Amino acid sequence: MASRVIPVDPFVLVIFGGTGDLARRKILPALFRRFCDGQMEDNSAIIGAARSDLDTAAYRQMVREAIVEFGQEGGSCEAGTMEAFLETVHYVSIDARGETGWSELAGLLDKLPGEERVRAFYFSVGPSLFGDLAERLHCHGMAGSEARIVVEKPFGHDLGTAKALNKTLAQHFDESQIYRIDHYLGKETVQNLMAIRFANMLFEPLWNAQYIDHIQITVAETVGVAGREDYYDHAGAMRDMVQNHIMQLLCLIAMEPPAKFEPDAVRDEKLKVIRALEDVPAKDIVRGQYLESDDGSKPGFREHVQNPESTTESFIALKLHISNWRWAGTPFYLRTGKRLKSRTSEIAVVFKDAPHSIFGAEAGRHCNILTIVLQPNEGIELGVTIKEPGPGGMRLVDVPLDMTFSEALGPEAEFVPDAYERLIMDVIRGNQTLFMRGDEVEAAWAWTDPIIAEWGAREDTPVAYDSGSSGPVEALALMHRDGRRWREIRK
Repeated sequence: MASRVIPVDPFVLVIFGGTGDLARRKILPALFRRFCDGQMEDNSAIIGAARSDLDTAAYRQMVREAIVEFGQEGGSCEAGTMEAFLETVHYVSIDARGETGWSELAGLLDKLPGEERVRAFYFSVGPSLFGDLAERLHCHGMAGSEARIVVEKPFGHDLGTAKALNKTLAQHFDESQIYRIDHYLGKETVQNLMAIRFANMLFEPLWNAQYIDHIQITVAETVGVAGREDYYDHAGAMRDMVQNHIMQLLCLIAMEPPAKFEPDAVRDEKLKVIRALEDVPAKDIVRGQYLESDDGSKPGFREHVQNPESTTESFIALKLHISNWRWAGTPFYLRTGKRLKSRTSEIAVVFKDAPHSIFGAEAGRHCNILTIVLQPNEGIELGVTIKEPGPGGMRLVDVPLDMTFSEALGPEAEFVPDAYERLIMDVIRGNQTLFMRGDEVEAAWAWTDPIIAEWGAREDTPVAYDSGSSGPVEALALMHRDGRRWREIRK
């Protein structure tokens, strides 16, 4: 099955923080892949902007090295494509909080041919610089009605800072110009979740509390917090993962069908889910911190953050409910953590047992499970119950109907584009469907803040769990007391 590439209009993308880790690892390799596939035309331009004292030639060399080191395997590029791509790359040394380099940036934008080209500004910097960048773009005449800004998480540290950030950006840009990026929403399988629900008569009539027993969302990581120690000890898993990534997955799995597949229609329905979330009691939350590995080769969380008294969680599991007609009584179990047994992200929709089994108690209990695997091997799996082959009675067994994309869709699907590739192209198209709106962000914080505040009031301390495990045993008990169990974290 050949994929169809639709070129975007010529554009200029300015990457503030263009020498930083995110630009090198994700943004620049993503742009190169889109250039290789013919989606980005060679009359577009990329401008790196950072404090580093470089010229364009030196920056192009840095871009070349980043693409070689971090570019995705798979796909193909014709000979000479790298050189053609680098010709689109420019650099300006700039001070986000001063005046150095801003006139040069404005002048370069004016010199580039094509007055009607989309101008996008990617804020690949810390949130503390967002306001300064927005203000200077406005003051130097670069924040016109066709301009777009892309901002990375964290979108604030709590509700108050999120509101302040939204207010600052709104002083210089309309909401329709602001793209709050969450790379999870750019994953192929996440978008396929909407297709499964709303394009198949098979599932949508069953997508409710009458037929679904519960839903599990798991985001497990094998890495610790090395390299992000200062940030993570102030954020924790709740702020870093649940409030944004997992919240967005929850919204997509639980939202009502939008009237149309349009940005605001989709985001309106997601917002309704967040506002319908019930408060979560302390008994339905488990927080954990990983210990040093058994062989001593990997330090524990407190050693990593160099804070022996840290009460920040590297793991969290919680049960929540959504107060609406579709989901009344159906629990959602969420968990995420560092230093777990494997790196995997999945959503499991567990359907209820058949109301009556004609096969007797000896056949055991069986149920259908729809599993959406987000990483590492993107795909969809539906568990169905069949008769076990062979003589000797009616023995039932659960088997998967597996649609791993690389196998089901043929060689053309073996190379799944990185999420950043899709999302950056959506910015250029002006499509905000996969980006968070300001009121979404604030609603998520409004639900999250009271939970975090209660931990502080109780002086709550996370429980310990072994590195390379599935998390704290207390998280298992969270499910067991309901007569359920977590799905095994897949390798």
